[in-house]
Amino acid sequence: MADQLPVPPRAQDDPPWVRRTLIGTAIAVMGFFVVVPLVNVFVQAFANGPAAYWRNLFGDADTLHSIFLTLSVPFSVSPVVVGLFLLLLFGLQGTFGPWLRAHDLKIVFAYPGLVLATAFVTFPVVARELIPLMEAIGAEEEVAAVSLGARGWQVFRLITLPNIKWGLLYGVILCNARAMGEFGAVYVVSGHIAGKTDTMPLRVEKLFQEYNLPGAFAVASVLAMLALVTLFVKTALEWKTRHDLAEAERLHAAGGEA
Repeated sequence: MADQLPVPPRAQDDPPWVRRTLIGTAIAVMGFFVVVPLVNVFVQAFANGPAAYWRNLFGDADTLHSIFLTLSVPFSVSPVVVGLFLLLLFGLQGTFGPWLRAHDLKIVFAYPGLVLATAFVTFPVVARELIPLMEAIGAEEEVAAVSLGARGWQVFRLITLPNIKWGLLYGVILCNARAMGEFGAVYVVSGHIAGKTDTMPLRVEKLFQEYNLPGAFAVASVLAMLALVTLFVKTALEWKTRHDLAEAERLHAAGGEA
């Protein structure tokens, strides 16, 4: 009889103290690098009391504008290379610069530049979520609908969109999180104009450079709270998706037994 290959040990075969030590170490590392900095942001933000925190956020018109601007462009941004690319295209000395100047149109150092920069980075996030999902689903239902006379918009609205709605929503959530924290490309195309093109990350950097640490931490705390809300929504969506898949599998199994 041929010798049997040795069975590799499983993680469950480790002594309990080894598992507890590894889990405890992982939790400690996560706490030190994630939880402590997050808590510190809020501690520093409220260091001078809630009144000072409120004043730093809503008593400064430029800071308030940066918050509204960030929330109004969550679906756009990019790294520095994209910012430079937009600058070379739409800047005063860029390819379309003279034409834009002649028609009194502004792209860079204005709101449209922020949106374009953000789009370059966040749209791929949605694509990475949807492409594998749509490949897994296949095109059989769409082909059948077209063969029965459905129009393109009807196919998308009644078949494609319901099939990808959770993946699309998940991608939008990740897109939103990526956009709110974008710094690189926005830094290049914004022009750092206070009250006009400062997003929250740019405002944090500017306040920090001005040694206004309470104001910088106050704005950072808003970004942190938005990140926590995004994390909560993401977790809830993942739970909903798992629940729907489990329910679909249960119904499929029940139908097979019947």
